Amino acid sequence: MLAIERRNDILERLQADKRVVVSELSAIYQVSEETIRRDLEKLENDGLVIKSYGGAVLNEHSIFDLPFNIRKNQKIVEKEKIARLIAGMVRDGEALMLDASSTDVYIAKALKEMKKLTVITNSVEIIVELFDMPEWNVISTGGISREKSFALVGPHTDAMIRSYHVDKAIISCKGLDLEIGMTDSDEHDANSKRMMLKSAKERILVADHTKFGETAFTKVADWSQITKIVTDKKPGAKWMQEFEKYRVECIYPGKES
Repeated sequence: MLAIERRNDILERLQADKRVVVSELSAIYQVSEETIRRDLEKLENDGLVIKSYGGAVLNEHSIFDLPFNIRKNQKIVEKEKIARLIAGMVRDGEALMLDASSTDVYIAKALKEMKKLTVITNSVEIIVELFDMPEWNVISTGGISREKSFALVGPHTDAMIRSYHVDKAIISCKGLDLEIGMTDSDEHDANSKRMMLKSAKERILVADHTKFGETAFTKVADWSQITKIVTDKKPGAKWMQEFEKYRVECIYPGKES
C-alpha cells in the first residue's frame, strides 16, 4: 500500500470511529509506529486531523473539505444509485453542465451509454473521464485549478459558464438545511454552481442522504432555485413538505420521475 493510500484509509477510519491509535494502525498496516506518526503529522499539517497522545482525532472543522481523491472513494453505493437515476432522466443530444463534485464524476460514468451529449464542466476529473467519448462535445470551462477539489474556478470559469445555455445543470453541494438551503465549503466552488443553475432550463441538485441536515461554510442557492433533487433514499416528511412547498420534485430509488 502506498503512503497516500494508507493516509486516505486512516481518514476513512477516523470518519467512522472519530479516533485512531498509533499502535493499532501500526498492526493493521504492518508498518512501524514511526511511519504512522509521520502519516498523522502529514494529515495534521493538511488540517484534517488533530494529533493526540498515542493517536489522533478527526478535525471536525475540516469534515466538508476532504480532498477530492478521498471523497471520490466514499459513499460509492449512494453515488452510483444517484448516477443511475440521472442517467434515466437525460436524453441523447442534450446539453448538460456538470460541476466538480465527486457525485458528478459517477454521473459522467453512467452517462457514457448515451450516443451523443454536450457536457460543459469545470471538473478536471470529468474531462479526463470523458476523453474516450469522441462523439460527444465535451467543453472545459477553463479557469484556475484547485488541487484539493480537482476543480477549475475563478472569474474566467464563471464567465464561460454564463456564456452557455443548457438543458440541464446537475450540481451537488456539501450540506442541505431546511431553512438555509444548499451550502458548500468553498466560495469559488459555490459561485460556479450558482452560475450553472442560472444557465440551465432544468436545475438538478444531487445529494446523498448523509448531506441532509448539514450546513457548510457558504450558501449556494435557495430551494426555489432548483427544479429537482435526486438522492439515494426517500427523505423524511419535513423535507418532502419543504420540497412540495417550493415545487421541487424529489426523485429517489423506487419513485418514478
